[in-house]
Amino acid sequence: MSPFSFLSAIITRALFILLSLVAVWRVIWVKKHPYYWLLTLLFLPLVVEMIITLRKRKGLDYKWFSPTIFLFLISIIPSIWILELHHQQNREQDGKCNYESLEQVWLPKNESSENSTISDSLKRLRDVVLSFCQDSWILALHQILLILLIIGKWLLPLGGGITRDQLSQLLLIFVGTAADILEFNSETLDDVKENSRELVYVILGVWTWSMLQFPCHLCVVGPMSGEAADESIQGDSLWSNRSTDLWSIVETLFIHDGPFLVVRLIVMIHFGTFHQMLVFFAFKNFLVVILNVYRLYILYHDFKSSVHSPVGDSAD
Repeated sequence: MSPFSFLSAIITRALFILLSLVAVWRVIWVKKHPYYWLLTLLFLPLVVEMIITLRKRKGLDYKWFSPTIFLFLISIIPSIWILELHHQQNREQDGKCNYESLEQVWLPKNESSENSTISDSLKRLRDVVLSFCQDSWILALHQILLILLIIGKWLLPLGGGITRDQLSQLLLIFVGTAADILEFNSETLDDVKENSRELVYVILGVWTWSMLQFPCHLCVVGPMSGEAADESIQGDSLWSNRSTDLWSIVETLFIHDGPFLVVRLIVMIHFGTFHQMLVFFAFKNFLVVILNVYRLYILYHDFKSSVHSPVGDSAD
C-alpha cells in the first residue's frame, strides 16, 4: 500500500470521527446530561472497520458498497435525530438567530486594543461557537455531513472494479443528491407545525433512508462492453444488461424522489401547508418520478425489440 493511500484512508476516517464527536458534544450541551457520551460507542465499528480494511485490503474501498461511509452514517445520524427532535420540542425557547449579538461577541470591545493575545481570540471564538442558535448548529451539521461524504468518498482509496471515470460520475451524482437532501430536510422540517410530532419522525425517517444512497455504488457500475454484451443479449435479462440504468431508477423511485414526493404531498394535503417553494419541489419530485417511469418503459421496450429481432440485427 502506498503512503498516500494509507494517509488518505486514515485522514478520511479521522474526519468522520471528528464530525461525529462534534455532534455528540452538541447533544450533551443541549440535553445537559453526560450519559449521551455513550453515543461515542457508535464510533467503535468505524475504528474496527479501519483496522480490518488496512490489514486485509490495504486500505482499498469496496466496489459495490462502502462500509466506511455506512458506519460513519451510523455514528452521526442518532445525534442529529436527537438534536432535531429536541429543537422541534423547544422551538419557542430556541428562538431566532441573533447575528448582531454574534458580531458583538466576536469583535473586540475596544477597537484600539492591539495587544489582544491569542488566548483572547480563542476566548472570543469559543463565545461565538457557544452563541450559535440551535438552528445554525443543526444546519451546519447537515451541511458539513454532506460535504464530508463527498470529499471523503473522493479521498478514500479506490476499490477494485471502480475506475476513476466511474468515481467522477459518482461524485457528481453525490453533489446533486446532497443538494436535494439538504433542501428536503431543512425546508420540510420548517413546514412542520408544533403539534405534528409524527410528521417529524416521518421526515427524519425518510431523510435517514435517503442517506443510504451514499454508501451504495450500484448506479455507476458499468454494463458489459463490446462483444461480451452482444453475445449474451439473447439469453440475458433486462436487469443483467441495463443494471446501471435500472439501479438508478430504483434509487430515484424508492429512495430519493419517490419518498420525498410522498412526504411533501402529506405536508400539503393532510396538514394544509402550501407555499411556493413546497409546491415547486413537490412538482419537481413528481416530474422526476414520471420521467423515470417513462425511461423504465423505454428500456423494457428496447430490450424486447432487440430480443425478438436478432436475425435482422445480425443481417445488418
